Amino acid sequence: MSDLPHDDDLPDWDLIAGSTERAPAGIELVPAAAVRDLRGRRAMVGLPGLGWRGDLRVDDAVIQASRTYVPVLPEQEWYRAESEQTEVFAPLVPIERVWVERISATVEATGGRSELVGRLVSLDAPPARPPRPVHDVGIVTGLRVVRLPGPDNKVGRDERDLRVVTEPYNSAEGDICVRICTELDWYRWAWSGQAPKTLELPIHLIWIE
Repeated sequence: MSDLPHDDDLPDWDLIAGSTERAPAGIELVPAAAVRDLRGRRAMVGLPGLGWRGDLRVDDAVIQASRTYVPVLPEQEWYRAESEQTEVFAPLVPIERVWVERISATVEATGGRSELVGRLVSLDAPPARPPRPVHDVGIVTGLRVVRLPGPDNKVGRDERDLRVVTEPYNSAEGDICVRICTELDWYRWAWSGQAPKTLELPIHLIWIE
């Protein structure tokens, strides 16, 4: 059972924001062979009918013995290599087994917690990732989020590559908030033990990616 508040317990501005504010674009997965620049892209690997693994990053494709492969790294190793400028071993995966993420306005948010039948997917390719409001998700610590510009920021852009580091709580001002950090800091926390710099945000300004 979720510990998140029911809609009746939310401040009025949370209800208004949840129903009228725009949602960020979702994520679609496309075959790596269809993407020109692969370096640093989020990716999934797997086989249709078998399953998928995510939280990966890829580099540009290479050709060996007339076959095309994609270097694939766990996301934490990719961030560490980029941050510390170190060389790491990246397994080569056949390009036909790699899909990369792409932001797509055609992947729209779905309202509320849908029934199981409504969540069934095809096993032909990795499923899209529609954005979800924080209050529709049971456990959010560690999840990827999109930060939306505040209502007074008319020119701001959506901010990605962020992670949630707490569950929702009541702030000193009485808002329902979570704390977030950059994804680099999230992974550095694991490999170095250095606690991340975090930012408190009301949940109506972020969506689960």
